[in-house]
Amino acid sequence: MSGPSTYEPKYAAERWLDKRLPIVRFGVDFMAFPSPRNLNYWYAFGGILTMILMLQIITGVVLAMHYTPDVNLAFDSVQRIRRDVQFGWLIQPMHAVGASMFFLAVYVHMFRGMYYGSYKTPRELLWIIGCMIYLVMMATGFLGYTLPWGQMSFWGATVITGFFGAIPVVGESLQQWLLGGYSVDNPTLQRFFSLHYLLPFVIVALVGLHIWAVHHVGQNNPIGIEPKTKEDTLPFHPFYTMKDAFAIGVFMMIFALFVFYLPDALGHADNYQKADPLKTPPEIVPEWYFLPFYAILRAVPDKLLGVILMFSAIAVLFVLPWLDTAKVRSMRFRPVTRWFFIIFIFAGFILGWCGARAPDDIAIPIGEGGMTFKWLSRIATFYYFAYFIPILPIMGWIEKTKPVPDSITKAVLSGDA
Repeated sequence: MSGPSTYEPKYAAERWLDKRLPIVRFGVDFMAFPSPRNLNYWYAFGGILTMILMLQIITGVVLAMHYTPDVNLAFDSVQRIRRDVQFGWLIQPMHAVGASMFFLAVYVHMFRGMYYGSYKTPRELLWIIGCMIYLVMMATGFLGYTLPWGQMSFWGATVITGFFGAIPVVGESLQQWLLGGYSVDNPTLQRFFSLHYLLPFVIVALVGLHIWAVHHVGQNNPIGIEPKTKEDTLPFHPFYTMKDAFAIGVFMMIFALFVFYLPDALGHADNYQKADPLKTPPEIVPEWYFLPFYAILRAVPDKLLGVILMFSAIAVLFVLPWLDTAKVRSMRFRPVTRWFFIIFIFAGFILGWCGARAPDDIAIPIGEGGMTFKWLSRIATFYYFAYFIPILPIMGWIEKTKPVPDSITKAVLSGDA
């Protein structure tokens, strides 16, 4: 798919550099990379994610210059950044809102990959690397949420690290190792700050592998068939660089709307109160992008089983390429499975809704007492796992798919791309 290099050095300095470090060749070949000619705007979220990652690292480095990882000073240092540091009023909200935008874009990116079958042969490793990026993102997001040292930061850290104690045999030792002691305190904050600073660079390394894998096996496309001729592809530049630039511009408008007008809308009000170990908030909830997994965690009464289900909800994504037995990649040609996928997304929204509410509150007023959020989350959790096992394997065997176009070019000309 990537093909031979088309770069030819013209000047002596270029030839000298190319023999020793072919970085210019890499850039030229990257821009000339043959991409399927039918990629739509859903494929622009890869570029959006790259842009947000760079923005998060830059703003994070600046914030680290002024942040103090001490339980007595952390909360005040964040307030000082917002009030006294030059452009701190902009940099801190950009970093906080950027975390939410990062997860929003990655969820769209993952759902697009699931819909178009981007995890199927020969892209299994590409998908697994993407899941690894998501896993490290979740760890980075959780660690960053603790750093402002507000009420939700402290109690969120207390609750989440407490789940590790439910692991048999090694749980208590693992929890103490994470905390640096027997409770969330100064050693915990310092460890979390150090790891939060380190993990984004791990993400950068994984993103490099992800891009390398894309360029080795080639990009998938909305109809899920491989390019057969040069007519089926277009150079990445200028066609998709311009398309991605437009999509990034639109996304940045949404980003700017939150940064300038709604900087605190995606956070919890209790986190603007300094952490108090003697005062427990009425409801301890994580950031919105963790709510579905938090609902899965609370869906069962047993603490250990809840932890197993929560981690299994992430682990099942790693084996998705082997669970989907269909030979056709794209769900455009799998009408029944497409409806199951739409219900799967709807179940994800329900889990997010349940994660933000008290388990015993009434979600649906039916019957004598009504259905509580606990039971609603159980139903959504059941469907979440049922979608992967057994729905995808069975539908891959029995579903009659629609005819797939012979080539990308024919699909584009016929309007089916």
